[in-house]
Amino acid sequence: MNKKDVFVAHRVYLLLGALFMTSLVVSNLIFQKFFYWYPFNLNIFGASLFEVSVGILPYPITFLITDLISEIYGKKAANQIVVTGIFASVFSMLIVYTADVVPATNWSPVNDSQFTNVFGSTIIAVFASMMAYLFAQFVDIQIYHYWKTLTKGKHLWLRNNFSTFLSQFIDTLTVLLLLCFFGKIEWTKFAGLLISGFLFKVLMALIDTPFLYLGVYLFRRRFNLKVNEEIHLI
Repeated sequence: MNKKDVFVAHRVYLLLGALFMTSLVVSNLIFQKFFYWYPFNLNIFGASLFEVSVGILPYPITFLITDLISEIYGKKAANQIVVTGIFASVFSMLIVYTADVVPATNWSPVNDSQFTNVFGSTIIAVFASMMAYLFAQFVDIQIYHYWKTLTKGKHLWLRNNFSTFLSQFIDTLTVLLLLCFFGKIEWTKFAGLLISGFLFKVLMALIDTPFLYLGVYLFRRRFNLKVNEEIHLI
Protein backbone atom coordinates (compact mmCIF):
# COMPACT_ATOMS: atom_id res chain seq x y z
CA MET A 1 0.00 0.00 0.00
CA ASN A 2 1.09 3.58 -0.55
CA LYS A 3 1.51 6.07 2.30
CA LYS A 4 -1.99 7.48 1.87
CA ASP A 5 -3.57 4.04 2.14
CA VAL A 6 -1.52 3.23 5.23
CA PHE A 7 -2.62 6.50 6.83
CA VAL A 8 -6.28 5.80 6.06
CA ALA A 9 -5.97 2.22 7.35
CA HIS A 10 -4.50 3.52 10.63
CA ARG A 11 -7.29 6.08 11.01
CA VAL A 12 -10.00 3.48 10.43
CA TYR A 13 -8.34 1.12 12.90
CA LEU A 14 -8.35 3.87 15.53
CA LEU A 15 -12.01 4.65 14.86
CA LEU A 16 -12.96 0.99 15.19
CA GLY A 17 -10.97 0.86 18.42
CA ALA A 18 -12.83 3.90 19.74
CA LEU A 19 -16.20 2.30 18.96
CA PHE A 20 -15.04 -0.88 20.65
CA MET A 21 -13.90 0.89 23.85
CA THR A 22 -17.06 2.98 24.05
CA SER A 23 -19.34 -0.04 23.64
CA LEU A 24 -17.40 -2.03 26.24
CA VAL A 25 -17.24 0.67 28.92
CA VAL A 26 -20.84 1.81 28.45
CA SER A 27 -22.13 -1.76 28.76
CA ASN A 28 -20.54 -1.93 32.23
CA LEU A 29 -22.05 1.38 33.35
CA ILE A 30 -25.66 0.71 32.37
CA PHE A 31 -25.96 -2.99 33.25
CA GLN A 32 -28.32 -2.58 36.26
CA LYS A 33 -31.40 -1.79 34.18
CA PHE A 34 -33.27 -4.81 32.76
CA PHE A 35 -35.86 -4.92 30.00
CA TYR A 36 -37.96 -7.36 27.99
CA TRP A 37 -36.57 -7.77 24.46
CA TYR A 38 -39.66 -9.64 23.28
CA PRO A 39 -43.31 -8.77 24.08
CA PHE A 40 -44.20 -12.24 25.39
CA ASN A 41 -43.55 -12.96 29.07
CA LEU A 42 -42.47 -16.61 29.16
CA ASN A 43 -40.96 -17.77 32.45
CA ILE A 44 -38.24 -20.40 32.55
CA PHE A 45 -36.17 -21.49 35.55
CA GLY A 46 -37.51 -18.64 37.68
CA ALA A 47 -36.79 -15.83 35.23
CA SER A 48 -38.38 -14.42 32.11
CA LEU A 49 -36.98 -15.97 28.96
CA PHE A 50 -36.85 -12.57 27.29
CA GLU A 51 -35.50 -10.50 30.21
CA VAL A 52 -31.99 -9.09 29.77
CA SER A 53 -29.82 -6.22 30.99
CA VAL A 54 -29.57 -3.08 28.85
CA GLY A 55 -25.82 -3.57 29.16
CA ILE A 56 -26.17 -6.32 26.58
CA LEU A 57 -27.25 -3.84 23.89
CA PRO A 58 -23.82 -2.36 23.01
CA TYR A 59 -21.86 -5.51 23.87
CA PRO A 60 -22.45 -7.46 20.60
CA ILE A 61 -20.87 -4.51 18.79
CA THR A 62 -17.54 -5.41 20.41
CA PHE A 63 -17.60 -8.87 18.83
CA LEU A 64 -18.57 -7.48 15.44
CA ILE A 65 -15.64 -5.07 15.60
CA THR A 66 -13.09 -7.70 16.68
CA ASP A 67 -14.28 -10.00 13.89
CA LEU A 68 -13.92 -7.18 11.37
CA ILE A 69 -10.45 -6.29 12.68
CA SER A 70 -9.48 -9.98 12.66
CA GLU A 71 -10.57 -10.29 9.04
CA ILE A 72 -8.87 -7.14 7.77
CA TYR A 73 -6.00 -6.36 10.15
CA GLY A 74 -5.18 -9.84 11.46
CA LYS A 75 -5.07 -11.73 14.74
CA LYS A 76 -2.38 -9.58 16.38
CA ALA A 77 -4.31 -6.34 15.82
CA ALA A 78 -7.50 -7.91 17.21
CA ASN A 79 -5.71 -9.14 20.33
CA GLN A 80 -4.26 -5.68 20.86
CA ILE A 81 -7.77 -4.20 20.86
CA VAL A 82 -8.87 -6.76 23.46
CA VAL A 83 -5.96 -5.95 25.78
CA THR A 84 -6.59 -2.22 25.38
CA GLY A 85 -10.23 -2.85 26.30
CA ILE A 86 -9.14 -4.34 29.61
CA PHE A 87 -7.14 -1.20 30.38
CA ALA A 88 -10.13 0.99 29.46
CA SER A 89 -12.39 -1.05 31.75
CA VAL A 90 -10.01 -0.82 34.72
CA PHE A 91 -9.53 2.91 34.21
CA SER A 92 -13.29 3.52 34.04
CA MET A 93 -13.72 1.46 37.20
CA LEU A 94 -11.20 3.66 39.06
CA ILE A 95 -12.97 6.83 37.90
CA VAL A 96 -16.38 5.56 39.04
CA TYR A 97 -14.94 4.41 42.38
CA THR A 98 -13.37 7.84 42.98
CA ALA A 99 -16.63 9.59 42.05
CA ASP A 100 -18.52 7.34 44.47
CA VAL A 101 -16.12 8.01 47.36
CA VAL A 102 -16.06 11.82 47.24
CA PRO A 103 -19.00 13.32 49.22
CA ALA A 104 -21.77 15.17 47.38
CA THR A 105 -22.69 18.73 48.30
CA ASN A 106 -26.02 19.39 50.03
CA TRP A 107 -27.38 20.97 46.82
CA SER A 108 -26.14 18.26 44.45
CA PRO A 109 -28.96 17.07 42.09
CA VAL A 110 -27.69 13.52 42.70
CA ASN A 111 -26.88 12.71 46.32
CA ASP A 112 -24.48 10.06 47.61
CA SER A 113 -27.06 7.32 48.10
CA GLN A 114 -28.55 7.81 44.63
CA PHE A 115 -25.15 7.74 42.99
CA THR A 116 -24.10 4.65 44.95
CA ASN A 117 -27.36 2.91 44.13
CA VAL A 118 -26.80 3.41 40.39
CA PHE A 119 -23.01 3.14 40.13
CA GLY A 120 -22.02 1.40 43.36
CA SER A 121 -22.14 -2.01 41.75
CA THR A 122 -20.07 -0.87 38.79
CA ILE A 123 -16.80 -2.10 40.30
CA ILE A 124 -18.12 -5.63 40.69
CA ALA A 125 -19.81 -5.43 37.30
CA VAL A 126 -16.60 -4.28 35.62
CA PHE A 127 -14.63 -7.05 37.33
CA ALA A 128 -17.17 -9.67 36.27
CA SER A 129 -17.37 -8.21 32.78
CA MET A 130 -13.58 -8.08 32.43
CA MET A 131 -13.18 -11.74 33.35
CA ALA A 132 -15.98 -12.78 31.02
CA TYR A 133 -14.78 -10.42 28.30
CA LEU A 134 -11.19 -11.65 28.57
CA PHE A 135 -12.15 -15.30 28.11
CA ALA A 136 -14.81 -14.68 25.48
CA GLN A 137 -12.88 -12.32 23.23
CA PHE A 138 -9.74 -14.43 23.11
CA VAL A 139 -11.85 -17.52 22.42
CA ASP A 140 -13.68 -15.61 19.68
CA ILE A 141 -10.44 -14.49 18.02
CA GLN A 142 -8.82 -17.94 18.26
CA ILE A 143 -11.82 -19.75 16.78
CA TYR A 144 -12.32 -17.08 14.13
CA HIS A 145 -8.76 -17.46 12.85
CA TYR A 146 -8.91 -21.24 13.11
CA TRP A 147 -11.89 -21.29 10.74
CA LYS A 148 -10.34 -18.60 8.57
CA THR A 149 -7.23 -20.73 8.08
CA LEU A 150 -9.25 -23.91 7.60
CA THR A 151 -11.52 -22.35 4.95
CA LYS A 152 -8.68 -20.34 3.35
CA GLY A 153 -10.51 -17.06 3.89
CA LYS A 154 -13.83 -18.26 2.46
CA HIS A 155 -17.23 -18.74 4.15
CA LEU A 156 -17.10 -15.55 6.23
CA TRP A 157 -20.55 -16.26 7.72
CA LEU A 158 -19.31 -19.56 9.14
CA ARG A 159 -16.38 -18.23 11.18
CA ASN A 160 -18.27 -15.10 12.19
CA ASN A 161 -21.25 -16.94 13.67
CA PHE A 162 -19.61 -20.05 15.08
CA SER A 163 -16.85 -18.09 16.83
CA THR A 164 -19.38 -15.61 18.23
CA PHE A 165 -21.89 -18.26 19.38
CA LEU A 166 -19.34 -20.06 21.58
CA SER A 167 -17.62 -16.93 22.85
CA GLN A 168 -20.94 -15.26 23.71
CA PHE A 169 -22.05 -18.32 25.68
CA ILE A 170 -18.76 -18.23 27.63
CA ASP A 171 -19.21 -14.49 28.21
CA THR A 172 -22.82 -14.83 29.44
CA LEU A 173 -22.03 -17.81 31.66
CA THR A 174 -18.96 -16.22 33.27
CA VAL A 175 -20.47 -12.81 34.00
CA LEU A 176 -23.64 -14.30 35.49
CA LEU A 177 -21.66 -16.71 37.67
CA LEU A 178 -19.61 -13.84 39.08
CA LEU A 179 -22.58 -11.49 39.58
CA CYS A 180 -24.53 -14.22 41.37
CA PHE A 181 -21.49 -15.13 43.46
CA PHE A 182 -21.11 -11.52 44.62
CA GLY A 183 -24.82 -11.30 45.39
CA LYS A 184 -25.73 -8.78 42.71
CA ILE A 185 -28.18 -11.19 41.06
CA GLU A 186 -30.19 -13.92 42.78
CA TRP A 187 -29.15 -17.50 41.99
CA THR A 188 -32.77 -18.35 41.24
CA LYS A 189 -32.55 -16.13 38.16
CA PHE A 190 -29.26 -17.60 36.92
CA ALA A 191 -30.56 -20.26 34.51
CA GLY A 192 -33.26 -18.04 33.03
CA LEU A 193 -30.90 -15.11 32.50
CA LEU A 194 -28.26 -17.41 31.00
CA ILE A 195 -30.67 -18.79 28.41
CA SER A 196 -32.23 -15.38 27.71
CA GLY A 197 -28.91 -13.58 27.40
CA PHE A 198 -27.41 -16.24 25.16
CA LEU A 199 -30.45 -16.34 22.86
CA PHE A 200 -30.38 -12.56 22.54
CA LYS A 201 -26.66 -12.59 21.67
CA VAL A 202 -27.14 -15.36 19.12
CA LEU A 203 -29.87 -13.30 17.48
CA MET A 204 -27.59 -10.25 17.42
CA ALA A 205 -24.78 -12.32 15.92
CA LEU A 206 -27.06 -13.42 13.10
CA ILE A 207 -28.24 -9.85 12.54
CA ASP A 208 -24.72 -8.40 12.42
CA THR A 209 -23.48 -10.92 9.78
CA PRO A 210 -24.63 -8.74 6.82
CA PHE A 211 -22.88 -5.75 8.42
CA LEU A 212 -19.65 -7.76 8.67
CA TYR A 213 -19.94 -8.69 5.00
CA LEU A 214 -20.53 -5.04 4.12
CA GLY A 215 -17.54 -3.89 6.18
CA VAL A 216 -15.23 -6.52 4.66
CA TYR A 217 -16.46 -5.65 1.16
CA LEU A 218 -15.79 -1.92 1.68
CA PHE A 219 -12.31 -2.59 3.09
CA ARG A 220 -11.33 -4.92 0.26
CA ARG A 221 -12.62 -2.49 -2.33
CA ARG A 222 -10.90 0.54 -0.77
CA PHE A 223 -7.53 -1.15 -0.23
CA ASN A 224 -7.64 -3.62 -3.15
CA LEU A 225 -7.37 -6.63 -0.86
CA LYS A 226 -7.71 -10.20 -2.08
CA VAL A 227 -9.60 -12.90 -0.17
CA ASN A 228 -7.65 -13.81 2.98
CA GLU A 229 -5.28 -10.85 2.49
CA GLU A 230 -4.71 -8.67 5.59
CA ILE A 231 -3.42 -5.18 6.34
CA HIS A 232 -0.49 -5.44 8.74
CA LEU A 233 -0.13 -2.24 10.76
CA ILE A 234 1.52 -3.62 13.92
